[in-house]
Amino acid sequence: MPSDDTAFLRHLRQCNTAVVPGPRFAFTLGGKQAGWIDPTIADRLEQEGLGSRATGFALNDPSKLENLGEKLAQEDFYRSHHELFDVMPDLGQPAVARIDRGALPLFGLVAIGVHMNGLVRKPDGLYLWTGRRAQNKRLDPGKLDHLVAGGVPAGHSPQEALVKEAAEEASIAAELASTAKDVGRIVYALNRPEGLRRDILYCYDLFLPENFEPIAADGEVDSFSLMPLSQAYALVRDTDEFKFNVNLVLIDLFLRQGLIDPTSETGRLLRAGLTEGLSPASPGKTA
Repeated sequence: MPSDDTAFLRHLRQCNTAVVPGPRFAFTLGGKQAGWIDPTIADRLEQEGLGSRATGFALNDPSKLENLGEKLAQEDFYRSHHELFDVMPDLGQPAVARIDRGALPLFGLVAIGVHMNGLVRKPDGLYLWTGRRAQNKRLDPGKLDHLVAGGVPAGHSPQEALVKEAAEEASIAAELASTAKDVGRIVYALNRPEGLRRDILYCYDLFLPENFEPIAADGEVDSFSLMPLSQAYALVRDTDEFKFNVNLVLIDLFLRQGLIDPTSETGRLLRAGLTEGLSPASPGKTA
């Protein structure tokens, strides 16, 4: 398989477009820098007495964040997902609050997700299960996606969230899903229509039997397909068929499988960009 490492760097750049402060305003939570306020909610937060565009915004009592998020949803600043996420000031810090996952980008807060490579070994090489996102998905409808991927709800560990998503998205039994191998994490920060995404993705590999057939249980996937890893490699290299952050997890897989030379200059740049992020707003960086 030919290796063209440079074609993959664009995906990292596309996922690290955030510049801070830019048009946003610093947000501290419980006395710690935690996020960046979107201009669309700045006036509303001023009305709440939480600061100003000139001085930034602060919520000294993190327990009030959930209620604030509910208010903003009721006032149509965003569409509620009706799913709470834990909020931590930054990578490696404990959760101090909760908020609806749909509000996270408006506050520029860190979010945690899980992505799983569903792999099958065949005599002619490695294959990857992919899903086609349903057309009614609010984000990235119709894009190719991982077999299993999703956010980590409040009170869940990444491993627990993975097992939950595996059952809901592909009808994978908990006993099988729990054997998935934790292979690392990826960070990035990008501007999206919904706001500032500052994500930490925990990545997993699960090797599946050749006779495995996923079944969508939650209606979020239109169809599944099993493709040679070489085909996924070409799609990531040459197209934008995969959902934006799926490309990053697959680049990590290509580096680990040697499809991209991890010792080359570009391979090292890719690995550093995945691990540390290219944006100053990436989780783990002091902006």
